[in-house]
Amino acid sequence: MVRIINGKNVKSLAHITYKILRLQEKFTHIEEFNNPEISPCIYALWHANQFLVHGIRNREKLSILISTSIDGEIVAEVCEKWGFKVVRGSSGKKGAVESTMQMLTRLKEGECVAIMVDGPHGPLHKVKNGAVKLAQMSGAPIVPVYWFSSQKTFISLPSWDKMKMPFGKCNILNIYGKPIYVKETATDEELSAVKEEIKNQLFEIEQKAPEYYNEAFKQKLWNKK
Repeated sequence: MVRIINGKNVKSLAHITYKILRLQEKFTHIEEFNNPEISPCIYALWHANQFLVHGIRNREKLSILISTSIDGEIVAEVCEKWGFKVVRGSSGKKGAVESTMQMLTRLKEGECVAIMVDGPHGPLHKVKNGAVKLAQMSGAPIVPVYWFSSQKTFISLPSWDKMKMPFGKCNILNIYGKPIYVKETATDEELSAVKEEIKNQLFEIEQKAPEYYNEAFKQKLWNKK
């Protein structure tokens, strides 16, 4: 079976994807709620919400962890065209170590990183070790973040993660959780507790998201710009 995406057409597909998303960006309006504005920090998000990075400020100082797969190559190309920094990483030991060292460097330089904590292949909503270990090594806090819109133009794709994205004019709210700090001397049990805290915060934000969104709508947040 011939694979649609291959090394020969990655750049072309990335260019087409970028053009489509750039067009959509004109109709996408993202505002923020409860951003602690800590820098450096580690933004922790579900794989389904990966597009929310477009609502994070100072994208030129934000590095996104992206897999080394062929699909990830397209995502990385698009992100770099958009002005983000990219760190490529894999689930293998060598790839994980290399990406961790790169992200540590970015954090020490005062920049932020974004990690899809259940990606790139799931299981869905299972927080993996990467963000927690990085917080332990760097001292930078983990900031859970989730995005939400009640509009019908905020759709879920038929993918394993039910990825959410706008399709047409859409007002979206990026909602931030409380910073989570990890001690350098944290035990395995404490690290597991941090993973549970990330998951619980993301689920809690999801539950309260309609309330926050309605409040932002009443404040005419999207009309102020």
